Amino acid sequence: MKRLLSAFLALVTLAWGWTLLSAAGSADAGPGNPWAVREHALTLTGLWSFALMSLAMVLATRPVWLERPFGGMDRIYRVHKWAGILAIGFAALHWLVELLAGTIKAVFGLEGRLPKDRGGDFLEAMRDVAEELGEFAVYALLAMLVLTLWKRFPFRAWRYLHKAMPALYLVLAFHAAFLAPLDYWGQPVGVLLALLIAAGSVASVLALAGWIGRRRRVGGVVESVRESGPGLTQVTCLLDKGWRGHRPGQFAFATFDRLEGAHPFTIAGADRGDRRITFEIKALGDYTRGLARRLEAGRAVEVEGPYGCFELQRGRGRRDQVWVAGGIGVTPFLAWLEALQATPEQAPDVDFYYCVRDRAADPFVARLEILCAALPSVRLHVISSMHKESLSAEVLGDRTEKKEALEIWFCGPQGLAERLRQGLRDMGAAGIRFHQEAFEMR
Repeated sequence: MKRLLSAFLALVTLAWGWTLLSAAGSADAGPGNPWAVREHALTLTGLWSFALMSLAMVLATRPVWLERPFGGMDRIYRVHKWAGILAIGFAALHWLVELLAGTIKAVFGLEGRLPKDRGGDFLEAMRDVAEELGEFAVYALLAMLVLTLWKRFPFRAWRYLHKAMPALYLVLAFHAAFLAPLDYWGQPVGVLLALLIAAGSVASVLALAGWIGRRRRVGGVVESVRESGPGLTQVTCLLDKGWRGHRPGQFAFATFDRLEGAHPFTIAGADRGDRRITFEIKALGDYTRGLARRLEAGRAVEVEGPYGCFELQRGRGRRDQVWVAGGIGVTPFLAWLEALQATPEQAPDVDFYYCVRDRAADPFVARLEILCAALPSVRLHVISSMHKESLSAEVLGDRTEKKEALEIWFCGPQGLAERLRQGLRDMGAAGIRFHQEAFEMR
C-alpha cells in the first residue's frame, strides 16, 4: 500500500515538476521569491490532495478488475481509506499555505507577488465561487476525518454522513478545474488533472446514483437464523438464480435492512452449487450486536459479490503453508476445508493454528476437528488463551528449516498479525510470504 501511494504521488509530483521546469526562466518565479514559493506550495499540495481524493473515489466503486493487481478487495478498501486520509491531510496543508499570504505580506510586502491569471470576468467570478466552495469542502472533509477515526462514533450514522463524500468530491473537482493555473492545461499536469477530474466525477455519479456493484447484486431470502455461540449468529441465505457462485475464502456484502445498508461478511462454507451461502457473524459493533433477534427466516436479503482473493492454494508441491485464524477469522478457512473434502488429495501440507479464548466453549473447534480429520495433510492446533497458550513467530518459523519457503495465510485480529509479522522480521525471515485478510469499512 505504501509503495502504491508513494508511486502515485511521485507521478503527480513529476507532472507538476515538468511544468515548474518549463517556467524556470521567469525571474519572478524563482526560489528567492516568497510569493513564488507560496504559489508553488499551494498548487502542489492542492494537486496531491485532489489526486488522492480522485483515487479514493475510483477505488470506492469496488473495481473487480483491480482485485488481482491489488491482492483483493480488502486491500483496495485499505488503499481507499488511506488515500482519503492523506487527501484530507494535504487539503488541510493546502488551506494553511493559502493563509500564508497575510504573513508574507507583513514580512516581505507585496513586491514579487505573482500576477493573477487573466481569463475575463466570467472566469474570475467562477474562481471566486470555486474558492468559497473549496474552503467549505475542506472544513467538511476535516469533520469527516475526525468522525472516521473516532471508532466510537456509530457506524450507521457515519455511513450516512459518508454518502456525502461523492458530492464533496464534485465540489472539489469544480474548485480544481477553475483554480488551476491557466498554463497547466497545455502541460502534462493539465492532462493528468483532466483525467483525474473525469475519473473521479464518473465514480462520484455512480456512487450518488447507487450503481456501485449493481451488476453483482442478487436478491434472496434468509433461510435460517440461529445463535451458534455466545455473540455469534449463523445466517443461511437462499439466493436467486443470478448468483454466480463463490470461491472458498471470498466474502460478500449482505443487506438485511435497507436503512442499515450493506455489510461485508466472509462466506463460511464452500460453494455447493445450490445458491445457498452461510455467514457466521460475530457481534463486533452496534449493527451486529442483537442481529439474531432482528432477523428471521423468510426475510428478504440482497447480496453483492462475491469479492476477495483470499483463496485456497491447492496441491502438495506448493510452498509449505501455515494457516492462522483468530476468532471469527476462522470463517474463510472453514470454506477452504469444506472445499477440500471432495478432493483430499489436493490438500496442501499445512499446520493450521486456531487461536481462541476457551477451547471448550468455542463453537467452531468440533467442526474443525471433523473437517481436518478427513484431511491427513492438515494438522490442526488449537491455541487457547484461557490455558495460558499463545502463538508466537518462533512457532511459525519452526515450521520449516528454510524460512523463506514458508507461506502464511492469516485472518484474525490486527494486533496478532502485527505481532507475528514483527517477530518474523526479528528472526530474519523477511522472505516469508504473509497473506492477510484485513477488511475494514472505516
